[in-house]
Amino acid sequence: MALFGKKLAEAKIWHRPNMETLQRTANRGSVSTGYDIDNSLKLEDDNTENLYRALNGSTSTTKFTISMWAKRTEINGSQLLYHRGVAGNEGVFLRFATENASYPEALQVDIGASGTNSRSYTTASFRDTSAWYHVVLAVDTTQSTATDRFKLYVNGNLITDFASRNNPAEDFAMEVSSAKHRHGAYNDTDGFAGYCGYIAECHYIDGSQVAQTEFGEVDSDSGIWKPKAYAGSYGTGGYYLDFEASGDLGANAEGDGVDFTLNNIAAADQSTDTPTNNFCTLNPLVNFKYGTNAGGMTNGATVFGDNTGGGIGGAFGTFAVTAGKWYWEVKLTEQVAHYIGISAYPDDGDNVLSTSDPHQVNSSFVFNISGARIEYINGGSVTAGSADAFTDFHSVGDVISIALNMDDNQISMYGNGTLQAGVANTSIFDAANKMVVPFHATINDECQYNFGGYSVWTPSSVQNDENGYGTFEYAPPSGYYALCTQNLALYGG
Repeated sequence: MALFGKKLAEAKIWHRPNMETLQRTANRGSVSTGYDIDNSLKLEDDNTENLYRALNGSTSTTKFTISMWAKRTEINGSQLLYHRGVAGNEGVFLRFATENASYPEALQVDIGASGTNSRSYTTASFRDTSAWYHVVLAVDTTQSTATDRFKLYVNGNLITDFASRNNPAEDFAMEVSSAKHRHGAYNDTDGFAGYCGYIAECHYIDGSQVAQTEFGEVDSDSGIWKPKAYAGSYGTGGYYLDFEASGDLGANAEGDGVDFTLNNIAAADQSTDTPTNNFCTLNPLVNFKYGTNAGGMTNGATVFGDNTGGGIGGAFGTFAVTAGKWYWEVKLTEQVAHYIGISAYPDDGDNVLSTSDPHQVNSSFVFNISGARIEYINGGSVTAGSADAFTDFHSVGDVISIALNMDDNQISMYGNGTLQAGVANTSIFDAANKMVVPFHATINDECQYNFGGYSVWTPSSVQNDENGYGTFEYAPPSGYYALCTQNLALYGG
């Protein structure tokens, strides 16, 4: 299998300028590692999804290491990755934070009692919603050198540039009695600082300050940081969450064997979007004419809704392609108006901030579901095909499938698994031979996307592409593949 690092320029998992620092080593999945991560856990703040457990009574009070992978799907306030402590006290915090206006979406580390004097903020912002971040916080408060008492690594890089850094006192003892480990929220049953996104490979090493190289390594061909199997000790109270058992997503596979309690998490929250096979999702960072993704994106950036009331809201996918054959699904949960298709925005560079309705961005092609017709934009001019060119799949529960053939610059639509002959293999017109992303526009409506890694609805029958990737309601047509990095490495350019 080709390494994705070699394919990045062609496959184009795209990002807007300034979306992240440490871009060079961001892991977009599919680097051949010899170590595959099969599953992740989707967490959603709106649903108060989190997991927690008590600390082992013999847990070290001065030394620990937390290692985890995270893929963000919403950028809307402070979001907690890990908390060790008692709710109401700072304890140990690791989160994406917006408290420091000069450094939005920084990583924040707290080690200490309640208050601001224990808080450290990176100067780097972590806003890339197309990539997985590997975050390691390694703590040893017995160190005589203050900056050695905690070490923060992102994608294998030791973070030394902090907007503010407050090191714990030497020999500072972290609380064990009544304290808990938490992922996804600060409290057990409410959504304070709730996390939105996916997490994978959560290791807690009790009693040791462990280097990041125990959990990952640089790929020699691409220079991308990639995961590897951890082979060391977990200590007395350590744990490992691999999220492989859908019926027991809080299972602790290593360490002391004590499982996590799940809050509002079900088997359906298991995902195959992982650091070694990264799937397309919807992009929360593109600002359209009528606001930031209108009503917003939730549930792993797969649910999109518009509530602007004044115009059409839009959404782009995080993956852009120039070649290959690709498949994805959209389930209608409301039925007013939907425009489903593709846009060459990242290639053409239209100003979607203020000038265009999202379904009229240049070099776009959409299926107007309510009108049952195609619409495309060439040179800023909208062309609408004949009405009723396909069946009016416009009811709640209908599943629209898109089959995009970038090798021949064609697109097809399926309705509830049936190919719509009137629009089969339609030319994508001005979007041909450009870099295109999945696209959706709607007004006062909602829909659910399934790119194969995660969907909020559970498919009635599990269908995969021919490489075994993706979990779909309907089988992708022969030769069409899920938009994931393992497939992009093979067919993306």
